[in-house]
Amino acid sequence: MAILGAATVVLLVCIACLLSFASWRARSGKGKMPPGPAPFPILGNMLQVKTKNLAKTLQKLSQEYGSVFTVHLGSNPVVVLYGHDVVKEALVDRADEFAARGHMPIGDRVSCGGEGIVFSNNKEWLQVRRFSLSVLRNFGMGKRGIEERIQEETEYLLEEINKTKGTPFDPIFMLGCAVANVICVTVFGKRYDYKDKKFLALMHNMNNIFEMTNSHWGQLYQMFPKILNYLPGPHNKIFAEFDGLKAFVSEEVKMHQASLDPSSPRDFIDCFLNKMQEEKEHPNSVFHMENLITSGFDLFFAGTETTSTTVRYGLLLLLKYPEIQEKVQEEIDRVVGRARKPCVADRIQMPYTDAVVHEIQRFITLLPMSLPHTVIRDTCFREYVIPKGTTIFPILSSVLYDSKEFPNPNEFNPGHFLSENGTFKKSEFFIPFSAGKRICLGEGLARMEIFLLLSTILQNFTLKPVVNPEELNVTPVLSGTGNVPPPFQLCALPR
Repeated sequence: MAILGAATVVLLVCIACLLSFASWRARSGKGKMPPGPAPFPILGNMLQVKTKNLAKTLQKLSQEYGSVFTVHLGSNPVVVLYGHDVVKEALVDRADEFAARGHMPIGDRVSCGGEGIVFSNNKEWLQVRRFSLSVLRNFGMGKRGIEERIQEETEYLLEEINKTKGTPFDPIFMLGCAVANVICVTVFGKRYDYKDKKFLALMHNMNNIFEMTNSHWGQLYQMFPKILNYLPGPHNKIFAEFDGLKAFVSEEVKMHQASLDPSSPRDFIDCFLNKMQEEKEHPNSVFHMENLITSGFDLFFAGTETTSTTVRYGLLLLLKYPEIQEKVQEEIDRVVGRARKPCVADRIQMPYTDAVVHEIQRFITLLPMSLPHTVIRDTCFREYVIPKGTTIFPILSSVLYDSKEFPNPNEFNPGHFLSENGTFKKSEFFIPFSAGKRICLGEGLARMEIFLLLSTILQNFTLKPVVNPEELNVTPVLSGTGNVPPPFQLCALPR
């Protein structure tokens, strides 16, 4: 009887696989869904997709299936766009059709099903985004005001680095505090001390979220959320970390409510509270408390983790290539000197430093797969039809690592952004912040911060590794939606 039962199970599995394969064949091909590997029931293409390096897996699949293909992450089909032309066509040329946020289970759960800015996917999303961008600009983003704020924060950062007295240290939380404080002044109206235990706990929250989301368990949750929602495991820790951050924002909102002066808003939270008051008679207004907390969280998290990780990864690369660090310092000394702080206006006279900053962002490709998009209706794209609601992954690494635009793309080479005569060379392939209507809201701020932080650190310190530069590993330790740099220590020697 046991043998008969086992045979029945095997038979049922085989039938399920055949039905799945037949369904897949019927759905894919010209005039239908893009081609791709045949999925297994429930598992999808889990056997072909390596969660340790998802972008690398998709690169290999693109060699077989072309620039537009389908993979099944769990039971859900995902259309992958691979290469500059198809990414640009979708995100820029046909931005309205591809602007909606795609299915991302971790983000969906955190945003309460569509609140905030980053993961929202409703009709009101554009209202909140436009409002947030307007407020950020009013408080100086992209202007001289925010530049001065960054320069002020670099003074605190330099003080912290000086305290190390040339001994080895891990820069992760120091950089996190510096970057976070810039956005904190705009969102919460104040900065925090680098030794503030509550503030440091938030830095740990954000670092853990970034690592956990891109870990094996994080990737599995993205594929099988309906199952893992009910199972114990490390994936549940991600949401505890998110809860810690949202509790902090919620507490800040309560304090702002108690001290609000509607005629003199101090920051983003005050402006949002004023907007809530203006629209209190509109029952369907998008300006409500849950949206305020989620939007404040989005700005705080997105404005901190990606930029601080980019700068940290940049320091690692400068340790790995001391000759590049030396050339940057020579340019800083020639253009800026030592008597004043670097400013954004210096960048046009510092083509090599500018090229290094761009090459850092290109090389690390912090978000290789971008955040997912979706189509708002059944969409004809190239020779295929993408059904409404299908998740789209525009692979940014396929653009940033295009070998025709960037010869030997796997090499860290600032020459990718320099012309033959040494001037800075722009490239339309440089899209680390994505492109189109979902381009990063804080792109201008992030680019300013990365340039000013790196140039100020190198103006004041020479960075030395604790091991031979050749022994430094610059390969991401985790690579899912984002690339997580390996841990390292450095010595900062005053110049």
